[in-house]
Amino acid sequence: METTVQHLTREELEAALDHLRGAPKNEGVVQLIVRRPRVDEREVLEEAELDPVKGLIGDSWCFRGSSKTPDGGPHPDMQINIMNSRVTALVAREKSRWSLAGDQLYIDMDLSKENLPAGTRLAIGSAVLEVSPLPHTGCYKFVARFGAEAMKFVNSPVGKQLCLRGINAKVVQAGVVRLGSTAKKL
Repeated sequence: METTVQHLTREELEAALDHLRGAPKNEGVVQLIVRRPRVDEREVLEEAELDPVKGLIGDSWCFRGSSKTPDGGPHPDMQINIMNSRVTALVAREKSRWSLAGDQLYIDMDLSKENLPAGTRLAIGSAVLEVSPLPHTGCYKFVARFGAEAMKFVNSPVGKQLCLRGINAKVVQAGVVRLGSTAKKL
């Protein structure tokens, strides 16, 4: 059962920008791994296997359709959703609510377009991911869970530049990611 959490105001969110910008640039730490076996279901994991064809093994990405593909199938550049754990901690307010953001990997790392432009590769555990050019934006579920101001904040011009809502990536080398693994920019 979800606890009731007071959503932050725009001023409270903006006051955290310096802290968010202070995330590590070249190496970060995996703070949370989440598998989404079905829509609106979350499994917090100690480790996950990443695969170039299936994404995070056991995640529903490979069954979800996308309006961005010609056949309506899952988008290969949106296999893995990564969110900066500092942003997640800010908007979720409680660690037990982080998984509600709907991402699979939560990493304490600067995900900005400047630091991780499309095509950048990240070694995370024994896997390698490539940052997608497709933007990761919030949806109505993000608003319901974290508030309208949080959505406006992550989708503001500065929020988009810093990729505060997160980034999309695809698996280019299979491997295992563990809680506490290092995410390293290649």
